[in-house]
Amino acid sequence: MKLYHSSDVSVPMPDIIHSRDYLDFGKGFYLTPIHEQAVRYAQRFLRRQRTAWLNTYEFDFNPAEWKNLKFNNYDKDWLSFVANCRAGKDISDYDIIIGGIANDKVIQTLDRYFAGELSEHDTLGLLIYEKPNIQYCIRSQRMLDECLKHIESKQL
Repeated sequence: MKLYHSSDVSVPMPDIIHSRDYLDFGKGFYLTPIHEQAVRYAQRFLRRQRTAWLNTYEFDFNPAEWKNLKFNNYDKDWLSFVANCRAGKDISDYDIIIGGIANDKVIQTLDRYFAGELSEHDTLGLLIYEKPNIQYCIRSQRMLDECLKHIESKQL
């Protein structure tokens, strides 16, 4: 499957080391199968007067061989997992997590939840109508090395 990663640099050899902490699914290398989503995300670098790169990869893995977690919806499990990761409280050891990205509208709802303005019930009620834009978070260097093959990097 083809996956994309937007950055301000070309990333022919991805690694976990350069990932930021406290992201949706924790520290890892984030990708999307949605080309348009990756291009839109890259636009943020251009708006900041930086270079923007669209990195393309071929991803091939057998779920039975890796410790993986998949969220199909913005539900209670997804919300709890994201809350723990963003608070730095995730202690899981998944190789990969697949699930909805916190886009602008979802982020606003999550911010209100984290600030205590919305209950879990109200937050999930608002998110139930959102169709997840899928992201892949590869959290093990071994999986990056064995399953992700760099195809190309294009400067936008």
